Amino acid sequence: MVLLSPSISALRKLLAVCEQYAEMHGLRYNTSKSELLIFEAKGAVLAAQVPPVRLNGTPLKRVTEFKYLGHWVTATLKDNVDLERERRALAVRSNMLIRRFANCTNNVKITLFRAYCQSFYTCSLWIHYTQKAYSALRVQYNNAFRMLLGLPRHCSASGMFAETQTDGFHAIMRKRVVSLLRRVRGSSNGLLAIVADRVDGPFVQAWEALHATARRD
Repeated sequence: MVLLSPSISALRKLLAVCEQYAEMHGLRYNTSKSELLIFEAKGAVLAAQVPPVRLNGTPLKRVTEFKYLGHWVTATLKDNVDLERERRALAVRSNMLIRRFANCTNNVKITLFRAYCQSFYTCSLWIHYTQKAYSALRVQYNNAFRMLLGLPRHCSASGMFAETQTDGFHAIMRKRVVSLLRRVRGSSNGLLAIVADRVDGPFVQAWEALHATARRD
């Protein structure tokens, strides 16, 4: 469970509600697994000392990042950590395919590659990252496909994906973004409607920039 609050005092009130509910139902939160993360506003300098936040009388440990539903969230709202998580996961999955299915036909390998190496979990949420982190994931994806099919190291990435009728890295990113945007705009949730309607918001701007870059390429 995640609690979001604009201030420490409001967060304390939310925790008090949770504590009261837990007590009424004979439950107790595990304070050793509960953490506090403070998002750093752009251009703002946080004070060195943050007022303590307690759960069941125990101060919560303050962290700068945590993994929620498989996605790494950071205090700076940067996505480099999650990009690296996906790059490492891709390396593990692709190496497994290369070892276990080396003697299979290319059609089988391509099918397996699509199933195991094109998920890019939560990639639609990546909007703040360095080009270095993004390129590292793209290179990992391209090299995984080359090694699985036994292609030369420096062969054209666009050429090999076109020849095998397989989506390249940028094509997957665009499809994931369009899929999420369609679901957000079609949702009846009021908060999601605000995100979808804010054309000047960070998500919509990042998604549009992704497609604009693709068209220029």
